[in-house]
Amino acid sequence: MKGQKIIEIAFKEVGQKESPANSNQTKYGKWFGMNGVAWCGIFCSWVYDQAGVSLGNIGFKKGFAGCQTAVAHFKKNGEVTNTPQVGDLVFFDWNADGKPDHVGLFNGWKTKGKEFFTIEGNTSLTNQSNGGQVMSRTRSVKDVIFVHPKILDK
Repeated sequence: MKGQKIIEIAFKEVGQKESPANSNQTKYGKWFGMNGVAWCGIFCSWVYDQAGVSLGNIGFKKGFAGCQTAVAHFKKNGEVTNTPQVGDLVFFDWNADGKPDHVGLFNGWKTKGKEFFTIEGNTSLTNQSNGGQVMSRTRSVKDVIFVHPKILDK
C-alpha cells in the first residue's frame, strides 16, 4: 500500500519543472534545504516524505541527494533487490562504471525482467539525469540497481 501511495504522489508531480530553467531550483530542493543542486534523489526523498515514509538520514536529515551515497547505504542495509515493487527506488548507472548517476521510482513492469515504468525527477528526453523536470519514463533493466527500502514493510 505504501508503494502505491508513493507513486500516486509522484504522478501528481509529473510536468513540474525547475525554475528558472537550468537552475536546479525546485520546491523539492527548498523543502530539503539544499536548492540549486541536482535533485533526482531529493525528489525521491520528498515523495517518500509526502507519503508518510521517512527514508531517514542517508547523508542528510531528510533522505538523500547523492546517488552513490544512497546506494552504498542501501547495500550496507541489505535493501538491494532483484524483485522490485511499485514505489521502490531504481538507480541508473548510465556509463556502467559502477557509480550510479540517477534515481527514480519504480512504477511497474512493461515487459517483466526487461522494461519498466518509472517516475523521475530532474530528467528529460534530451538529458537523462539533469533534465529539469518530473517525468514518467520507460526504462531498460540494463545497468540498474533496484532498492526496496525496509521502511516500506513496516
